[in-house]
Amino acid sequence: MDRNTFTGLFLILVILVGSTFLLKPSEEQLKREEFVQDSIAKAKKGIKQPAAVAKTTATLPTDTAVQNQVIQKEEVLTLENDKIKVFISTLGGKISSVELKNETNQLNQPVVLFNKQNNFGIEYSQNNQTLNTSNLFFSKEVAQDDKLVLKATNADGSFINYTYTLAKGSNKVDFNISLSGFQNKVNADKGLAINWAAELQQQEKDINNERIYSTTYYKIANDDVDYLSETETEEKAFTEETLEWVSFKQHFFSAALMSKDGFKNSTLKVQTIANNSAVKAYQAKLNLPFKNQQVNNYDLEYYFGSNKFSQLKEQGNDLEKQVKMGWGPLKWINRYLVLPVFNFFEGFNMSYGIIILLLTIILKTVLFPFTYKSYLSMAKMRVLKPEMDEIKKKVGDDNPTLLQQEYLKLYKQAGVNPLGGCLPLLFQMPFILAFFYFFPNLFELRHESFLWMKDLSTYDELITFTPIPLLGWSHISLMCLLMTISTLIYTYFNNQVSGAQGQMKYIGYITPIIFFGVLNAYPAGLNYYYFCANILTFAQQYLIRYFVDDEKIHAQIQEFKKKPESAKKKSGFQKKLEDMMRQQQQLKEQQKKKK
Repeated sequence: MDRNTFTGLFLILVILVGSTFLLKPSEEQLKREEFVQDSIAKAKKGIKQPAAVAKTTATLPTDTAVQNQVIQKEEVLTLENDKIKVFISTLGGKISSVELKNETNQLNQPVVLFNKQNNFGIEYSQNNQTLNTSNLFFSKEVAQDDKLVLKATNADGSFINYTYTLAKGSNKVDFNISLSGFQNKVNADKGLAINWAAELQQQEKDINNERIYSTTYYKIANDDVDYLSETETEEKAFTEETLEWVSFKQHFFSAALMSKDGFKNSTLKVQTIANNSAVKAYQAKLNLPFKNQQVNNYDLEYYFGSNKFSQLKEQGNDLEKQVKMGWGPLKWINRYLVLPVFNFFEGFNMSYGIIILLLTIILKTVLFPFTYKSYLSMAKMRVLKPEMDEIKKKVGDDNPTLLQQEYLKLYKQAGVNPLGGCLPLLFQMPFILAFFYFFPNLFELRHESFLWMKDLSTYDELITFTPIPLLGWSHISLMCLLMTISTLIYTYFNNQVSGAQGQMKYIGYITPIIFFGVLNAYPAGLNYYYFCANILTFAQQYLIRYFVDDEKIHAQIQEFKKKPESAKKKSGFQKKLEDMMRQQQQLKEQQKKKK
């Protein structure tokens, strides 16, 4: 064997031995392969792999522009102050969960807005591929009490920094995104897209009622706050508008994301899901502009907290408009009249049941002149009833138009407005409806007790039972029952005063029963207000009776009848009503002549 042959064989031997050691899989890779083979074997046998393993490990993309394919474990880091505790995962660098301190749910456990149901990632296009940072592992660069910096470095040296900052006493988390070395890689026309999706968990006693008040809110730049459907699944695209913020709102809590520069070309979606522990599923795709430069920075803010009106207002950006105060004039009544008075009494550390009572007293006092005028008008109609019965006997029921004309003549002679008892009530209706929005959306009533009511923000239970088919009732609210009984009693006495007969008499009794079916699942605080309003109305009418004498009213009417017609003032409504009746009578006479 010559020297060249020996040298060749020796080199081949070195290569074989070297490759054996160099290509030998590491202990971690052997364990990974063993895990994969074991999983395949279990899958064939129908054995499911534990979910915990799937959540703590991940395989990353093999694209050279992204991280090398390695196996890493997820680590959960925390930022907290006296208001909130934020859990941040190194997998995707996202906020995985948020706990609100000093707040509890229906099970008396800490309020957790979402628990690993929160998905967040930046999506971008590169080399005809769509990549998402939710698949990247981030390393911990800075970890301080109030600041956390996470970094995801790609194989080509480009990197993404997430910086989270939580100030003391704040419900806001400052969130800075910094991309370095992505120039000439990202499709600048498409930019970056934030994909944010979450399932917010049940916090209140009645999840069905909680879903009614839960949806996605948003604010368009230089425009007002709006929201998606509260009752149906809805998806909405914003191709032209710029959104200042997006909020995943529950009944009493919200998770909002704000941008100083705004989100463009966004898509929002909300849907009710079958999961009994989740209120709704929220999705938001929010585009960020990308410049073809070395570094791109984006300053965002999260808000995690309650929907207390004053707290949301402190955050700025019109976040308080998430609190639904009603529509049109109802919103202004609640925001600029009712809420300031409520906050004033709250400053004295009173029980919220007492505050509701004081609000009712103030409202009934302000509206007392209208109540008095309404009662007086009904008393006049009651005094005229014998004369109206005489007219009805003469005219009969066959000609209702003529009967109404005769009634109008009597009203004119007596100086009585037939709608005098209704018009004052119309002035009270906006306030009654305003409270229908005010109390169910009032965070301050949450978990506040009064008398037997353990929580004024939800219904109280006298008895519970299996849900009734179609109706869906599963309980009877004692406060709603008391409110209904008091309304029926009020209707009875009101009919005695007004002399209501026929259908109008029975409609007054049917309406409270219908409202019982509706309000049975509404907050005890709302039903308590309506109950207090009924009791105060009884007291006012009892007081008015001392000042209203039927005989005196009758004497005044007879005295008015003696006045000449020219001296009697006729209202515009009476004139229009008389003209309308006269025209109807003429049409009937013409029709009779044609026959």
